[in-house]
Amino acid sequence: MPLHSRIEPTIAAAIAAGQGGKAPPKLARALDYAVNPGGARIRPTICLSVAMACGDGQPAVANAAATAIELIHCASLVHDDMPCFDDADIRRGKPSVHKAFGEPLALLTGDSLIIMSFEVLARAAAIDPARGIDLIRILGESTGMPGGICAGQGWESEATIDLGAYHRAKTGALFTAATRMGAAAAGYDPEAWTELGARIGEAFQVADDLRDALYDEDTLGKPAHQDEIHNRPNAVSELGVRGAIRRLEDILSGAIASIPSCPGEAALCEMVRKQAERLTPVVPAQHAV
Repeated sequence: MPLHSRIEPTIAAAIAAGQGGKAPPKLARALDYAVNPGGARIRPTICLSVAMACGDGQPAVANAAATAIELIHCASLVHDDMPCFDDADIRRGKPSVHKAFGEPLALLTGDSLIIMSFEVLARAAAIDPARGIDLIRILGESTGMPGGICAGQGWESEATIDLGAYHRAKTGALFTAATRMGAAAAGYDPEAWTELGARIGEAFQVADDLRDALYDEDTLGKPAHQDEIHNRPNAVSELGVRGAIRRLEDILSGAIASIPSCPGEAALCEMVRKQAERLTPVVPAQHAV
């Protein structure tokens, strides 16, 4: 079964639950707007791929884990785009949520998606309480403080940035959550899967730095050159374009090597290789030296 056919219906069901009853109509529409159409759904894809590699003994629990991660990711994008942070007008090729619905509803949309993600996991806990509690704990660690995405955003308000901690929290935390939650949903030790998620997250950050530096807004579907505009530390300013690409290749090789022994190890290696191909940017001619 293609992973898309597992991910999208579970996300749609979560959004529909949030829109039920006497939900405020504008906020209800904003929930769907923030989540659909989705991007690459890379985090839930990784989560389900790990669960399947570990036997996928509780598919409904794995689906819930994948959905919860994507809802948190979408919430973080809504908040990141707001004027108090990146002040971005475009996301995924359309007006960002605060541009389409206003700042108050954008704030509430992000908050609602965060809460919804934990509701999804709470319902999964009715299927398997032990695994459900593990998933709630892991997602909480990856979302809040001291090392989750809230901490990652917080580093941007510091005079001196710990670059490693910043990248691990802002970008890496949800990738680490994806591998750990995929394993936990299948009854495997989540800690053994931390390194794989961390390496994929680091690769994604370097790739994002490259795309931000190399591409324009139309290509990205969001504002370009944000690292330069906001004077953020990034791999391209530190290593140059070719150096950043070599760093990306090294990280991805390490990610494949870090995959723990499991029944679906070969298939998981192939998934990581495909993600590597997707992540590696095409270098425009003016940078191809």
